[in-house]
Amino acid sequence: MARPISVRLLGDTQRAYAKRLIDGADHGYVMKLAAETRRDAQNRKLWPMLKDIQQQVPGFEMYPTEDIKHRFMNALGTEMRFLPALEGQGSFPVGLRTSELTVEQFSGLVELIYAFGARHDVRWSEPRSVAA
Repeated sequence: MARPISVRLLGDTQRAYAKRLIDGADHGYVMKLAAETRRDAQNRKLWPMLKDIQQQVPGFEMYPTEDIKHRFMNALGTEMRFLPALEGQGSFPVGLRTSELTVEQFSGLVELIYAFGARHDVRWSEPRSVAA
């Protein structure tokens, strides 16, 4: 099976390439057209921010950064569901992942974390300009 190909439509050259890919695709292939998801630079910025929150905001030191991320995703208003654990001991979140956020949605997540950090006097380890 061929590896998926992503084409960012920036101009006529990329559009022509995408059309050639579609015209040359075998029957049964699927074409997905969607808004660009979060950028790698945005993702690289997220984890140090979550670590800063974990280390500097009282009460957050007990949570792994993945759990802190889920709390911010919930605050962002992303659709999340909670399913019960197999043996009935608690529940876990399922739903939208940060890798599925658009660039704009991810920027909103970063801004939400900045606002929270500002209310709690967090000193950021990453410069604000990175991946804004």
